[in-house]
Amino acid sequence: MVAVEVVTVTDQLGDGYDVVVVGGGAAGLSGALMLARARRSVAVIDAGAPRNAPAEGVHGLLGRDGMPPAELLARGRAEVRGYGGHVVTGEVDTASRDGDGFLVTLADGRVVRARRLLVTTGLVDELPDVPGLAGRWGRDVVHCPYCHGWEVRDRAVGVLATGPMSVHQVLMFRQWSADLVFFPNDVVTPTDEEAEQLAARGIRVVPGEVAALEVVDDRLAGVRMADGALVERAVLAVGSRMVARSGVLAGLGLAPVPHPSGVGEHVPADPTGRTEVPGLWVAGNVTDLTGQVGAAAAAGAGAGGQINADLITEETRAAVAAYRDTRVAELVGADRRHGR
Repeated sequence: MVAVEVVTVTDQLGDGYDVVVVGGGAAGLSGALMLARARRSVAVIDAGAPRNAPAEGVHGLLGRDGMPPAELLARGRAEVRGYGGHVVTGEVDTASRDGDGFLVTLADGRVVRARRLLVTTGLVDELPDVPGLAGRWGRDVVHCPYCHGWEVRDRAVGVLATGPMSVHQVLMFRQWSADLVFFPNDVVTPTDEEAEQLAARGIRVVPGEVAALEVVDDRLAGVRMADGALVERAVLAVGSRMVARSGVLAGLGLAPVPHPSGVGEHVPADPTGRTEVPGLWVAGNVTDLTGQVGAAAAAGAGAGGQINADLITEETRAAVAAYRDTRVAELVGADRRHGR
């Protein structure tokens, strides 16, 4: 059952915060939770379009395996609010520099200032243009064996090639099902070594172009080839091209770059999530394209801790400077009183 959320004052956006988190998925909420527990003022601004919305459950997440994505996020929002954090529905249009902080402008015109910014906007899956495929995404068209493999175990699985990682993908799915068909789709040509690997693992290769998916009674029935042949399959695995949702960063001069693996485009950052823009961190799929929910949550929490430490350093530096000024003033005053 999905948790019921109660709208409170924490749904209202204030004028300024220590940290604004753009994106309210696992990474963003985990970062906000860490910061709120550190007694930081924090607001999460979320557009409400999670990547895993079509999935029935989140898998591989210890203690929450199988939980519906909407329930997981509802629990996370409640936890952040429980420590005084604000969670606001809205779409961030731009972020810009404002002195040593940031101005975050929403699509509806609201503006909020942040000393630090954590962007956890995730990614967009770009799917091959095959009729019937997009409508099955997250149901019987899947991508990740660790996310979906157990649920499709021992079923008739097909793997549709989309790039150089597709042979690796089909060999991975062999761990969960022996009834496997590989569709190169005129996109990839397995090397001699790869062809031998596929044959040795009992994976059938169906050459030619894929024309469409065949759906019967709201279930995938098979893959229709361009020559009219139907290859019966209950599940199709597809490697999407993953592209970071990074439009909000354009005003800060930060653009996505090709991921080293060739699977898409990400926003580069150091292992803590710190970017080349001072005061800006990223976490989750916007920078780690292949990270699952657990990895995204861990990255968000880590980034939250790093941001808090960065703010402590800034505040300590300012306190030391003020302390020195006070001490100098006291010494000058003492000298004057003693005629020195």
